[in-house]
Amino acid sequence: MENTIAEYDSIIKKCEDIFAKKMKDYGSAWRILRISSLTDQIFIKAQRIRSIEQKGEQKIAEDISNEFVGIVNYAVIGLIQFDLGVSDLAEDLDYNEVMNIFSKHANIAKELMIAKNHDYGEAWRDMRVSSLTDLILQKILRVKQIEDNHGATLISEGVDANYLDMLNYAVFALIKLENK
Repeated sequence: MENTIAEYDSIIKKCEDIFAKKMKDYGSAWRILRISSLTDQIFIKAQRIRSIEQKGEQKIAEDISNEFVGIVNYAVIGLIQFDLGVSDLAEDLDYNEVMNIFSKHANIAKELMIAKNHDYGEAWRDMRVSSLTDLILQKILRVKQIEDNHGATLISEGVDANYLDMLNYAVFALIKLENK
């Protein structure tokens, strides 16, 4: 488990570094995005990964690892939006505040990963990257259904729990791709 935590932290650091650079370039323009738009953005990334996995080739040179990083970062953005709500002002949060909130949600996801890894015995290590992709897509479809139900669920986890799972599945995929 110690190795998993170190690998997890390394991946999150890479994702956070990219997020930080994009914050410097674009600011918090993403604050205007509704949760449904973020869900669709994650869907686009996961669908591209699945398409490349199924076809065995790609025409755009951007590696699928970049798409998994995008899933991690959009999931964090979704969690932030879920907590704070959508803003009509793209620049309502400063850089340091956003980076602190990013770290908060990354830590929540990490604690969830540690708890689930304890119970599931790191089963993800024996899974294929393509299965992780499918699980992300399944979570997206679940979130879309919850969104269509205006956030109401009878027995199921909410949108935020699904975003945390998508984030963790993407981190697992990135660990597996790095260890190839």
